[in-house]
Amino acid sequence: MTTYKSDIKTISSSEEVVFGMLSDLNNLGKLGDMDKLQGKFRVVEYDADSCLLELSQFGKVGFRITEKTPHNSIWFETSYLPVEVNAEIKLDELSSNQTQMQLLLHANLPSVLKMMLNKQLEQGINTLADLFEKLLNKKLT
Repeated sequence: MTTYKSDIKTISSSEEVVFGMLSDLNNLGKLGDMDKLQGKFRVVEYDADSCLLELSQFGKVGFRITEKTPHNSIWFETSYLPVEVNAEIKLDELSSNQTQMQLLLHANLPSVLKMMLNKQLEQGINTLADLFEKLLNKKLT
């Protein structure tokens, strides 16, 4: 399994508030600015524990929450992919109004796919982390 880690991002809110926002996927509708994502991905549907995204030049990817450790981590499994991929959001509170966030992608990729997709996955996880940081800081402050 190969792990791709985003850069660590800082959210200007408590760990509890950030966890609450990220652990309920119904909040995707509350983040706003979703129209700015056109060209990168589109949220097709979502509920409290799952969402279906359509990624440009890739197709559909489903995410379903499989485990939550309150105020610390959220684990996801994926669907619509030809390989096993899991994702994790890790949170670490720095102070009452600052939380560090890191996204991790755990992918079981054959060697050929890994060589082909390595750069895109590294860029993609950081793009998503940047987006979460921007939207959460805008929404929670």
